[in-house]
Amino acid sequence: MSERKENYVISDRRRFVAGIGAASLLIPSWLAEGQEHKEHRTEQPQRTENWTPVNNMRLYLCAFHVAKENPNFQIEAHHYCGHPGGKVHQCVVYDGRGQNSKLLGVEYIIADESYQKLPREEKKFWHPHAYEILSGQLIAPDMPNQGDDIFPELLTTWGKTWHTWRDPSTEFPLGEPLLMWSFGADGQAKKPLIDARDKTFGISTAEIRERRKYFGFPVPKVAMPNSVNDIGNQGIIIEKDKIKATESDKR
Repeated sequence: MSERKENYVISDRRRFVAGIGAASLLIPSWLAEGQEHKEHRTEQPQRTENWTPVNNMRLYLCAFHVAKENPNFQIEAHHYCGHPGGKVHQCVVYDGRGQNSKLLGVEYIIADESYQKLPREEKKFWHPHAYEILSGQLIAPDMPNQGDDIFPELLTTWGKTWHTWRDPSTEFPLGEPLLMWSFGADGQAKKPLIDARDKTFGISTAEIRERRKYFGFPVPKVAMPNSVNDIGNQGIIIEKDKIKATESDKR
């Protein structure tokens, strides 16, 4: 390449970079800015078959995640869940429900029967849901009574959650994926976190907890893990198809 041509290419590249914003570096500016232009929708209509995996996510849940390696890191988590078939449900997890919410990671959910068949080394990645449900922290905002009717069947399920965006306060996802956990007893979740969520949805976690007493057993008291290698404990015991509550903090 001649020096004149090389200088032209470099200059042209500089003009190109200078002419686009950071937000539109990899995608069209109308999409980066969240604008909906009729010409784009007309020229390139969405094909339903291309959006099937996304459209299959029909259950919206809101709860709180806590880093297993650092219980001080807690965050409100918005789940959009679907069932791809088989014995697993899957959710994409965001830090909010607005247009600019950040994709934090994913959560997979399985039944206790499947969990018990996992090797011990794998079980350390799966957290229980019993406390979240009985304490009123896990809600389904789109459903009557914040989803009370669906949660008894989810009491003994387990979730495997990785946040690839470790800290949404950063501009970009940085570092390794973060294994997230669930709260297991009162006093573990920061009260301002719960209060803020209650205000957003106009609900009372305390009232939901009171209402869910009809499930038939007390809220578990399970200590947070001492290390990332600890295995979770639901705080409830299954005996011959009957669920019993326990206040054990053993893992």
